[in-house]
Amino acid sequence: MTVSRTDGQVPTATEELAEWQRALRAQFPIITAHPELAYLDSAATAQKPQAVLDAVHNYLTTTNANAGRGTYTWANRTTALVEEARDRVKLFLADPAPERSTVHFTSGTTEGLRGVARDWLPRLLTDGDEIVVPVADHEANIAPWLEAQRELAGQGVHIRVRPMPYQAASGDYDHTALAELAGPRTRFVAVSHVHHVYGADMNVHRIRRAVGPDAVICLDAAQSVGHLPVSVADLDVDFVLFSGHKAMALPGAGVVWARRARGPEFAPGGWAGTPNTVGIASLTAALDWLDAAGTDRIERWTVALAARLTEGLRRLDAYEILGCQASLAADSPVQRRQGIVTLRHHAIDSSDLGFILFSHGFMVRSDQHCQGGAGEKTGSVRVSLHVHNTVEEVDRLLTVLASLG
Repeated sequence: MTVSRTDGQVPTATEELAEWQRALRAQFPIITAHPELAYLDSAATAQKPQAVLDAVHNYLTTTNANAGRGTYTWANRTTALVEEARDRVKLFLADPAPERSTVHFTSGTTEGLRGVARDWLPRLLTDGDEIVVPVADHEANIAPWLEAQRELAGQGVHIRVRPMPYQAASGDYDHTALAELAGPRTRFVAVSHVHHVYGADMNVHRIRRAVGPDAVICLDAAQSVGHLPVSVADLDVDFVLFSGHKAMALPGAGVVWARRARGPEFAPGGWAGTPNTVGIASLTAALDWLDAAGTDRIERWTVALAARLTEGLRRLDAYEILGCQASLAADSPVQRRQGIVTLRHHAIDSSDLGFILFSHGFMVRSDQHCQGGAGEKTGSVRVSLHVHNTVEEVDRLLTVLASLG
């Protein structure tokens, strides 16, 4: 639908998408049941649309069985559901060569990263090799690689961990410095697609050019899948990991997508056991819902709300906004905040600010956000937006923040 304005100005994203957004918001039962509350913690876990809840109910009441172990109808349906979900993930990630990639289900991004570090990385590396680790990102994308380094050292294989360089002003990866740092022994690079504190798109598409054609790139996409389009063809990475619960599926259904192009084929170690079949059913439904809604439009909506929030916050002297300061204005040419805005009050502790905001009906996260050792040392309040959030909620939040002085 095209929206026109009587003043002759080009409609903003929130004006153009307003009707679309209202229709989608109405599909979240927990949101519509509590109009007095504003859920602003989607980076921690996303709320579930009715279509996902219906898929879960349908599976549990018509098909529930174990996968790959029985020959009766329910078991066969469940086995087919799991296999079809692998294909669904590849389609959602715009996999250009699905016959050459694999999809493995885990409990979430953290378990997936640990699995790559434990079961696959040691087979890639030899003594003297180097890996690059994003030391100011989420701890889950740091600790597994350091654990792998220690395990290999115990076996007499010594690898060097190189900290990912960051740009001081923006918090983005410093691709120029990375290109200078990477060498022939750089075998593996861990990156995040969207930073979980700063909300920045980390420009992962530049990583391949910086590190060359042979290094393996492992992408933590926990904050991007379900929030914006993710194309493995465009990003040219070798692993993509994400958590279903942050993409509107149930908790406990995570994904490791692996491209079989560089290094050994990924195969999780140990006995797999029973898959989370109901979680996988919810994931397929969530990906269907997201495709129908349009992740490109979801991104436009949440980026527009984040811009509105940062535009208002930068006028309030009592607050510090974390991340790139050049991206705070709504008309900034470098606006890249993907629906995540993290802030501090200069006089109110972040935990106290979180309680105050909840007393006004806002649910936010207030702590250090599991950031790595090179990241923020002081707690902050993170506002993370999704398609069910509204302009009115952002404006009401700014009013409350302004009243705190």
